[in-house]
Amino acid sequence: QVQLVESGGGLVQAGGSLRLSCAASGRTFSSAAMGWFRQAPGKEREFVADISRGGIITHYADSVKGRFTISRDYAKNAVYLQMNSLKSEDTAVYLCAATDTYPDLLRMRAVDYWGRGTLVTVSS
Repeated sequence: QVQLVESGGGLVQAGGSLRLSCAASGRTFSSAAMGWFRQAPGKEREFVADISRGGIITHYADSVKGRFTISRDYAKNAVYLQMNSLKSEDTAVYLCAATDTYPDLLRMRAVDYWGRGTLVTVSS
């Protein structure tokens, strides 16, 4: 069974940092683009960041550029999101995603696999 399992969420003060992890199982994701979306209460799910199959190309939402960094570890079949300078508006459930079909995750319809999410709460 293919699974994406997120961890690393929690409660942090504004200005703090968190590192999210997404562990993939059931198959290797080395040939898939991987990334993160988030969904705040009462809001639509939105793209946060992605990283290409080769790990060279990354994309970020404008709202997180310069603060968040995505990376992946092929040996561990995992993807990470380092989040710095967190703001209250970053509060959301963060979901890991992957696609075999598209080169990136800039469109939500590209997602082939979803994790269940991990909650990040930033207190002001």
